[in-house]
This record gives sequence, C-alpha cells and structure tokens, in this order.
Amino acid sequence: MAPWNWAGNGIFHCGISLILMLASLSNLGSALHSTDTITSAGDNSRSGYQDNHNIDPSVVGSPEFGVLWRKKLLGKYRGWTEQIFAQALVYTPENTQYVYIASQMNMVYKLDAKTGDILASRNLHIPFLVSELDNCNDISFCIGSTATGVIDPETNTWYLTTKTYRDQTEVEKGRANGRYYVHALDVNTLEERPNFPVNLEGLIASNNPIRTFQAGIHHQRPALVQIGPYIYAGFASHCVQYNFTGWVIGWHRTTGEIVEKFATEGGPEDEKGGGIWMSGGGIASDGIGRMFFATGNGYASQLHNIPLAGRQPPTSLEEAAVHMAIAEDGKLSVVDFFIPWEKEALDGADKDLGTSGIALLDPAVFKTDKVRRMGCIAGKSGKLYFLNLDDLGGYQMGPNKKDAVLQTHELKNSVFATAGVYPLEGGYVYVNVVQHPTVVFKYAVENGAPVFNQVAETDETTAYILGVGHGTTTSLNGQPGTGLYWVVDIQGLQLRAYKAVPENGRLVRVLGLNIPGQMKFSRPTFGNGRLYLTTSAGDVVAVGSPVNLPLACDSPIEFGTVVVGGGGNSTTATKEISCKANINVQVTGISPRGGQSWSVSDLPTLPLTVAKGSNVTFKAKFTPTAHGPVSDDIYVNTTNGVAGYSVNTPVVVRGIGRSLVPVLSIQPNSISFPSIITGTDGDTEGKNQTMILVNAGSSALTISGYSASSSSDKGPFVPLTDVPVVINANPPTNGAYAAHLQVLSDGGTKVETISAEAGQHAHALIEFESPYNATNGSTIWIPYGGKNSTFSFGNVLQQTTRYLNLRITNVASNTSEVLGLTVSKPPVGAGKMVGASNQIDLGEGTQLHGGESASAQLFCSVPKSQPNTDAYTANTTWTMNTNDPLMTKQDIAFTCTAVAPQLGPLLPNGTARYRYIGCYKENNPARQLSTQLFSRDTTEAGVCTSACAGGTKAWIFAGLQYHRECWCGDTLPALRVPDANCNFDCTGAGDQMCGGNGVAGGGAFLSLYADALRFDGNVTIPVSTTTVAGTPPTPTPTPGAPVSNPGNGNWTLVGCYKEPTTGRALTKLTGDDALTVAKCWEYCDALGLGWAGAEYARECWCGAALSAGANKTLIGECGMKCKGNASEFCGAGGRLSLYQRGAAVLM
Repeated sequence: MAPWNWAGNGIFHCGISLILMLASLSNLGSALHSTDTITSAGDNSRSGYQDNHNIDPSVVGSPEFGVLWRKKLLGKYRGWTEQIFAQALVYTPENTQYVYIASQMNMVYKLDAKTGDILASRNLHIPFLVSELDNCNDISFCIGSTATGVIDPETNTWYLTTKTYRDQTEVEKGRANGRYYVHALDVNTLEERPNFPVNLEGLIASNNPIRTFQAGIHHQRPALVQIGPYIYAGFASHCVQYNFTGWVIGWHRTTGEIVEKFATEGGPEDEKGGGIWMSGGGIASDGIGRMFFATGNGYASQLHNIPLAGRQPPTSLEEAAVHMAIAEDGKLSVVDFFIPWEKEALDGADKDLGTSGIALLDPAVFKTDKVRRMGCIAGKSGKLYFLNLDDLGGYQMGPNKKDAVLQTHELKNSVFATAGVYPLEGGYVYVNVVQHPTVVFKYAVENGAPVFNQVAETDETTAYILGVGHGTTTSLNGQPGTGLYWVVDIQGLQLRAYKAVPENGRLVRVLGLNIPGQMKFSRPTFGNGRLYLTTSAGDVVAVGSPVNLPLACDSPIEFGTVVVGGGGNSTTATKEISCKANINVQVTGISPRGGQSWSVSDLPTLPLTVAKGSNVTFKAKFTPTAHGPVSDDIYVNTTNGVAGYSVNTPVVVRGIGRSLVPVLSIQPNSISFPSIITGTDGDTEGKNQTMILVNAGSSALTISGYSASSSSDKGPFVPLTDVPVVINANPPTNGAYAAHLQVLSDGGTKVETISAEAGQHAHALIEFESPYNATNGSTIWIPYGGKNSTFSFGNVLQQTTRYLNLRITNVASNTSEVLGLTVSKPPVGAGKMVGASNQIDLGEGTQLHGGESASAQLFCSVPKSQPNTDAYTANTTWTMNTNDPLMTKQDIAFTCTAVAPQLGPLLPNGTARYRYIGCYKENNPARQLSTQLFSRDTTEAGVCTSACAGGTKAWIFAGLQYHRECWCGDTLPALRVPDANCNFDCTGAGDQMCGGNGVAGGGAFLSLYADALRFDGNVTIPVSTTTVAGTPPTPTPTPGAPVSNPGNGNWTLVGCYKEPTTGRALTKLTGDDALTVAKCWEYCDALGLGWAGAEYARECWCGAALSAGANKTLIGECGMKCKGNASEFCGAGGRLSLYQRGAAVLM
C-alpha cells in the first residue's frame, strides 16, 4: 500500500444534490440533434455515409417502411410548377425536428418533420427566368435557389443563395440585370439575420483582376460548405455559355463580409471554363484548413501536354481536382491539383471531370503506412480516379506522361454522381454509372499499397437519361452488418436501398419504392428514422416507419413514483390502457419489451378480433426493481391485411422507482491517476483525486467501515481508520499500481478500483527521414540536432516532388508521462516549394504514450525549369513545442536544393557549359541566330548545345525553336521575354521547351542557351583565335546587342512608351550617370511607387500611376543604352522603358 495515502475529511454528498447538478448541465451545448442533417451528404467529407439516423435495415426491408406523407408546396409564380433542386435539410433547434426547403421560385419553407405541416414560409425574391439563357433548358421555367444550403447550429442560421434580378418589380429583366444574393435566415422564423442578404454582383476576383462576377451568366449549383466561421459557395455556368469562370466565394457567417472571391480561370488568358458544379455535390473538407472540389472543361489549356507537378499549380484550373488551403481569415490559396493526362481531349469531347464531387474516404479505414488520406472522383469520361489527398498527382506526372494517381478504373459510361462510401466491414466504394448497374469496389492493401477491387454490381441499371443521384450509405449507429446503400433515380424504382455488403457479386436490394418526379442528381436527406425527398411536382415526401399504426393507444402512460421492493415495503402501480382500432385487426399478443419492471394483466382472450373504431383494454403494472427513472414499451401485436399499416403498436410507459432503504453508490465508478512523475523533478507530493459517496435511497445511510486491498477487488481487505474521501497517489518508483477500496454500509457494500501509472517526464525524439536509404534498403532516420541544425531533402530534380517524413517519438518508458504537442505550426499553404502535406498530422494536441511515435509528411516540389539552369535552395520551418521539460520551442528548419539536368558539354565542376538564359523574341525584325543546324525528332537541349559547340565552328549561342529546330549564332537576340512565351515542348524531350508561339499565340520565340566561357550575362567575351593542333580555329564572336530588360519577378517590362504632349508620364525624377534598369527599380521601391521608367540613358522616373497621355509605341524606339550597363536599353529621347511592380504582362 506504499503508493497510497488515505485521508478523510468527513464530507458526504447526498444523492439529490448530484441529480440537480446533472439536470442543470444537461441544458448546455449546441442545439444540434444526433439525427439532424445540416449539410449535403451529412458532413463535409461528402462521402455520403451517415450512421446516426436510427435507420434499421430490418425495418427498411419490411412492409412497415414506406411513404409517411407528401406535402405540396405553396409556390405559384406565373402559374408554374414549383421545383426543388436543393437537398432538404433537417434540424432540431429546440425539441422538435424540422425540414427546411428552398425552391427554384426563391421560396423557403420550414416543415414539421413528423407531419409535413408547413409551419413557416416566405418568398425571398422573384426568380430568374430560364428564357434569358439562350436555349439552356437544364432547369425548367425559372432559377432561384438551386444549391443545397447549410445550417450553422452555433447561431441557428440557415445559409443559402438565390438568383434573381436587380429590379423586383418585374420590369427590368435580361442577363445583365441578374443578381445573386447570399442569405442568412433564422431557422425559427426564416427572417433575415443582420448584415444579410449580401449582393455578389461586381466582385473582382482576388486572383485575376480582369474577372468580375456577373450573376446573369453564372449558376450556383454545388452545395455550400461551412468551415469554421466561414461559408463558401461554388459557381459555374449555364450550359457552358458566355465568358464565365468557376468561382469560390466565401463570407463570414455573422458579418457577411466577403473573405474570398477566387476565380478558377486565373489568367492571363481571357478564356472561359473551369466551372464548379459537380452535379450539385458539395465542396468537401477533411478538417480545418483544407478544401477540395472539382472543375469542368475550359479553354485556356495552359499546359499543352507539358507535365506539371501538383504542388506547382497552373493559374487556370480546368478539368481539375483542386486542393485549397484555408487561412485563418478565410482566404483561399491553391496548394495541389490533379488534371487527367488527356485533358485537352476531354475538353474537345466536353467530358468534364467535374460532373461529380470528390468523396473523402474515412482515414481511419482507408489508409496505408504511406497514404494516409484518400479520395475518389469520376466524371464524364467514365474514369474513376482514386486520389492521395496529400499528393493529388499534378498533370502527366505518371509513367509515360500518364496520371500519377493511386488507381484508375475504366467504367462503362459517364458518372454525374459523387461516389458513396461505407467505412465498415473492410470498406466499400459505390459508383452510380449512367445507364449501367451501380458498381462496388472493396478496399484492400496489397504489398503496402491501397487497392480498390471491383467486387459487385446491382441487378438494376440506372436511368437511361441523366439524373441518378449521389451515393449515400447508412448504418444503425455504426454497427457492422447494418449497412445500407441508397440510390435515388429518375426512372424505374426511384428510391432503392441495398445491403451495403455484397453477396455473391451482387448488391442485394431490400427496398424499392415508386416515388414519381424525383429530381435529377439528388440524394435522400435523413432525419430521425426517416428520409426526405423532393419532386418535380413541387412535393416534399417523407419516407419511414411505421407507415400507419393499426391501433391508437393511450401513450405515453405515466406511473409516477413507486417504492422499490425491500424490507416488506414493496409497492406497485397499475394503469388501464385503452387502444382504439384504426382498421379491422386481430390482436395476437400484448407484452412489455423489457419485462423487468413492467407486466400486463387483465388481458382479453387472444387472439381477439377488433373492428375498426372498437376498443381493446388491458392493464399494465409497474413494479420497479431499482431506484430512479424507468421506461419501456408495451407492444400490442396484431395481424391485418391492409397495405401501409404496421403489425405492431408500441405503448410508452414511464415511472420512477424510489427506494425507502439507503442505497450506497460511489462516484466516479473508478479512479485513475495517469502519468504521475517520479523523481526529484517530478510530482514530489503526488496527486489527489476526490471520491464521492452517494446515498441513492430515501433514508439515512450509515457507513460502517472502510478497508483496502492491493491484491484484487475480492480482497483480502485491510481495515482503515480514516475516512478516505480524498485519495493521494504518490508512487515511489516507476511502474503501474492498483488498489481497491471497500466501503461498508447499511445500504450495501461497494468496492472502488484505483489505479496509477508512474514514470519519468515525457521525452521527445525528433527525427527526419533521410533522402537516401541504407545499403539494405531500410529507411535512415536523422535525429534533430537542435536549433542550429537543418533537415535536408538533398538535391531534388526540377519538375519532381520528394516526400519525406518527420517523426516524433516519446522515448520515455511506457508508464511515463504522455508526450503532448503543445505548439505545432506546420509549413502549409500555397506557393511553397518546401512544406507539409497537411496541417492535421502532428497537429497541436497530438498525444504519444511512452514508446509511441507519430509522423507527418513533408514535401519538396521543385517547379519546372529548363535544363542547364543553376541550382538554388528553398527553406521552411515547422514551429513546435511539447511538454518535454528539456525541449523549448523549436523552429525546425528544412532545406531543399533544386537542381536541373545538366546537358551537352560539361565543365569540370559537372555543370553544363551552355547555360539557359531565357526566352527571346524571334524575327525581331530578322532571324536572331544565323545558322540552322537541323530539324529532327530527337531535338532537345543537350543535342542542340553539343552541336553548336562542336564541328568546324563553335557558336556562343544555341537556340531551339518550333519543337525540333536547332539554331546557332554569335549574336545575342535583341529582346528577352517572359519564359511563358516559349511554350512548345521538344520532340526529343517532352519536359523541355523548344521555343514557342507566345502566350497570345501567333508569335515566334527561341529557347536560348549561351556558352558560359564566352558570355557573362551582359556581353560576349572575346577569346583567342590561336589554333591548337588538330582543332579548328575559334572565331572571335560579335558583341551581343543590348536588350530590353524583361524584369526580375517583382518588376515587369510593360513596353516602350511615349511621353505625353503635355506633362510627364511619371512624376518623380532621379538622374544618375551610372543608371541601370535595376537601379531605377530600387529608386522607385524606396519611394513606394509602383511604376518605373528609364529614359534618355540616365533618367529614372517613378510614379503611382501612368498619366493618361502616355502611349505605347514600338519596343525598338527605346534604343538608348543605359549609362551604367551598355547591354540593356534605358528608353530614348521622349521614350520610357516602362516597368510596373507586380504586373504580369507577357510580350
């Protein structure tokens, strides 16, 4: 008993005070009920799995499950039929569950979930007319609220969007007058919250200033998503018409402030596409900080079969699965993407990837050691993609420039429905294929890799026309064996349910109901034992059980307080129960479900035939066996031949048992002391916990003694003299301890089990995976060396990504203190070359027992570059701290060296002699390089630079053009332009650029390489013409012509501009007889001004804006060499070489 100190304070707590305390606590917390559905598919994973709606497969498969009610809605705009595309939501703001509906007439409704009664309704706006949309008739008559909204249980607010007109008087119509509004409605009254509605018209995209939101041409189809205090909506087009772009628009839930307005067409091209519609599926999120969605086809097509890593996303996100990071202020940034390798072919055939949403699979089930989070998506092409959510795959990054995804499966037709997921019993994924059976995939791990094998399909095919809904699964409170897969379709049996686990290669159907008029791309919304559907006839339909009760019985029956048996004081209470027949029935049995405290008597002779309208009576008796509230159901079993009626009628009975004798209980049921620290720096006084003795009876309780045992709860027990209400644990050494305290009383004897674990402080070991394996192939882990050390990814080749793991281990004993991450700020977000794959793994709050480890994946993703470029380094840090007393807050540093292939002739240090120096304008005005050596299929940088360096003449410059041409010369071309203009891949190497036709098309550009021994970046270097025996003479090259400096990444060349006829183009002058373009940028940076112009060789002009009278002219008119650098131009007389900070102008 050494580790235990027993101390008594003589304080006892009576049972009634504890009961009152619990009653007051029960009213705290959110109004959200466990059976509510407040967002599309039940949660933000959009997997469709819902285990919390009391959906019992035995009931679903019985005749008792069917249509409970059908309610016609009230909309009558222009006499048209009211249609509901948005999925119903189910919510319990207080004690009653309601169904919330928004329609295409911009009507909103609140219905009683049990009866279908319309309790509140209102019209938000007139709807937008489909006739405005040039024969786009996907939706009939009018467009209002199409997308499924979301309910915030913390504020009791329903968020949704509506499409309408600027003018609500029916006078001004037309697309230009279309408007989209964001609404925030009180779930109780349907009245608007303060700061709402919010008009979205005219928003300028945060990532593309040429894109302005125009409600008339856009359509908000995907379900809204709430992530923390922000709500986001996705937008696409009407029938891919007009110059639209996909949008993600986000706002704050209470202020209505727009926090994000992201366009999927990020420019610089002004092309349409990238719509986010997903057949109404929702934007997905797997936790704070990450968002996923899919886009449709588009016409910017920036990549042109040039592979691109996922962590280096293009600005145009077409046919893409997109991962975005969500900042604390709600702003979004693109982190990762996947685009199918045949993207341009998909565009041409109008085969959108984004016809379905991304389903996020349960990471507790669908995982491997290396792939921790998975998702799946299928589109019009009929391909099903399984994705690594931490590494989506980029574009053409797989073998042979195919897809770098986990798995691809070819389906028999297009898919317009998000997959359904069942995470129990091994894990299944279901896909509804248009005009074909639903197919089923079983999850497995083979050789450490995730595998999805097709194992079954349905006997039924989905509708011949588009419209089968998104996949949905349920289970009964997460119990294996209770799974169901649900399908809503627009033809055949419109509501179908199948056993979730296939049998003999088939999905077994257990339910098939004909509910005409189902809306396309819908899914059932689940409430408490019920589901809700909407129809094209303007109806809301409830389906559940029982369909109808054969008897109307008194229920519930309250028996009040009855004394529990003991000491000859046992009592009972008896009540008569009467049931009136709703139909002609035969009563076959009457009995309680549990039978411990309840019994029935005075039963009629059974079986008993009861005519409709007649009564049957019996008595129920309550004999409580325990102190406290008791409830049960008494079932009246019947047989009847009337369709739509159940065979059982439950009668709820309730009572309270009261004991007249004392009843001893101890709270809590057991006491544990985790992680007591031993040693001089530990818990020297141990730890205390309080034990409460409760008298659950109605008469005084007398404690007769205490005893303790260190052996078991059966003893042997040693008597104690003190009253041990406060228990102190102070183990002398490390280890696990247990003791048992026995309390003896006239209200019974109870034994309290007490346990403790003692050990040293937690101790953190931080390690990083080496980029190089051991000789036997095993992973090498490099321990963290402290604040001045750095973890390295090593050299990573351009256009590749290396993934390595950071691991933390609690190296203390298994009885030590639990190691907790008290601070963890992983490097996440867009634009990072080095970062963490997510901010979930090793997040704050991670706990590790002694001997346990946890890890997180980091990446180094090197952007695409040309070969023969210099290596460079990127760095990042992960801020971390733990409760390890020896560890202070650490900024763990990571570094990665980006390298490019070194091709052609090499220098002694291993780098290429011919360095890539940029993309240059051809035909400016004549050929920029003098000699074409060849045009062939094997052309790439190594071949061309070797050819220009060899032979009878060694040229200074090597240029590649039109995919396959190799040109050489000794004169530097005149005008360098941004690299994006060199957009042709080389026939000999698809990951290299060989010239191009420019961003705008129609131009001619060279990918240029220069001999580092004879070109210093500004001018060519004269070399000796002395010949060496056996080698041809090396000519002295012609000095290179000056160029217009294209910019430095911060400043961009806008062009050559004429000064205005009056005044100046820019206002601030600095004269400098050693002026260079870079010095002019510095002058303007120091002034905080965003425009810089170099003029007359020595003048630097700065300004906040460009004067209206300044006009662009030919670039060749800026032809004066800079005073401080003869290799670049600084305008001319009355001419400015003009630059803008942050501009993205491509020549």
